[in-house]
Amino acid sequence: MTRVAVIFTGGTISMETDSAAGGNVPRLDAAAILARTPGLDEIADVVAIDRGLIPASHFTFPQLFDVARAVDEATAAADVAGCVVVQGTDTIEETSFFLDLVLRTDKPVVVTGAMRAASHPGYDGPANIRDAVRCAASAALRGEGVVVVLAGSIDAADDVTKTHTSSYETFRSLNFGPLGRVDGDTVRISRRRAGRRRVKTTTAAEHVHLITAHVAMDGSLVDAALAAGTDGLVVEATGAGNTSALLLDACRKAIVGGTPVALTTRCPAGRAATDYAFLGGGATWVHSGAMLAGYLGGPKARVALAVGIGAGFDRNGLIGLLADPA
Repeated sequence: MTRVAVIFTGGTISMETDSAAGGNVPRLDAAAILARTPGLDEIADVVAIDRGLIPASHFTFPQLFDVARAVDEATAAADVAGCVVVQGTDTIEETSFFLDLVLRTDKPVVVTGAMRAASHPGYDGPANIRDAVRCAASAALRGEGVVVVLAGSIDAADDVTKTHTSSYETFRSLNFGPLGRVDGDTVRISRRRAGRRRVKTTTAAEHVHLITAHVAMDGSLVDAALAAGTDGLVVEATGAGNTSALLLDACRKAIVGGTPVALTTRCPAGRAATDYAFLGGGATWVHSGAMLAGYLGGPKARVALAVGIGAGFDRNGLIGLLADPA
């Protein structure tokens, strides 16, 4: 039978309600979650790897590199077809993209979790794990990079976004649509990724700041980031890449001082561009030295910039990394 490694890191899937604490808290280790997931032995021979109980919002870059090493080590075994990473859903769109950037393996890697805690009657963890294991065991996903699988949807790590705080179907690929779906016991692939960004590194810049543009904005947040010490900045502009002139002016000073600045949009889909040339328009940002982030939204662009800086990329290398794969 096909073997699949499953790395458990915590998240809602591992939580139960604690009345004294007033909400859900981490409790279930790998064995406890697997005990609640019948039918796995009919899909694959699961090799469980327990990495603790970490809320997704607590992840650090060093911890994510540890997870990446665990994935690469597990998939290096010739008899392991693929790997599942089980985690909290709050930051899946960032952590899955991080793994997509740094993993060496071309075997299927699937990230999943749950939208309901184990004590909730609508606990979706077991179904998501079964679907994820089925995808990790599927040769159809080899070479497709890291994917996110929840509620039956198979989504590429570089596009998937959490669109709702609590809906089972929160994860959507808003630019290009899902790669496919899990239909019962069948993995159905409807499209392929155009390409994949990859970076060879074991470190990421710790202080890359994400700034969201809004109406009546000045450059004080940029000034504060520079004063605190920043490795890079990602600006989520309004619309197709436009901001106030004051925000642009502050970032110009940062760029002149050697701070890499990436420009994306705060819109849920689409990308920043150079259509507008008024002061603060996308064209003036690029002319000032900002780097466009393609279809990467703010959180993913921040991960890419941090990883690229950690890898020692120069400006041209960062531009290439942020750009959409050909």
